[in-house]
Parts: sequence; structure tokens; C-alpha cells
Amino acid sequence: MTKKIGLHIGGRRFDVDVEEGFAQFLEHNMAKDFNIEGNNDLKLLLQAYVRKNHELYMQEKKVEEIIKKIDIL
Repeated sequence: MTKKIGLHIGGRRFDVDVEEGFAQFLEHNMAKDFNIEGNNDLKLLLQAYVRKNHELYMQEKKVEEIIKKIDIL
């Protein structure tokens, strides 16, 4: 099943359909980055994008460190 998630950006509403299990995760994390009930400007969207990419970068570095440790064993 899918669930529709909506967000207002720049005065426009954007909806995406996502898998129901992922929807809970997405809603929780979007609430940290955006005003779920109101409008969000483009600057806020860009800041959230950069923040999430930084998190991904840090996760990839950790994975690389773990792989190096496993290779040593």
C-alpha cells in the first residue's frame, strides 16, 4: 500500500506517494526539517537537502571505516 505525503513549498503543495512503511519514517524526519502545517520557503528546502546529504556523507564514511576493520580481520 502507498500513502500520500504532502508539503507546502513556496506557496505550492507537493504530494508524493510512498510505501506505507517508509511513510512513517519520512513523516517523522520531515517534521524535523520542515513546517508540516504551513509553508516552507526554498531556502529551507535547500538547507534540508544539504543537511541530509551531509548525514549521508557521514554514514558512508562510517561504512568505509567498518569495511576497513573487517578487511583487517
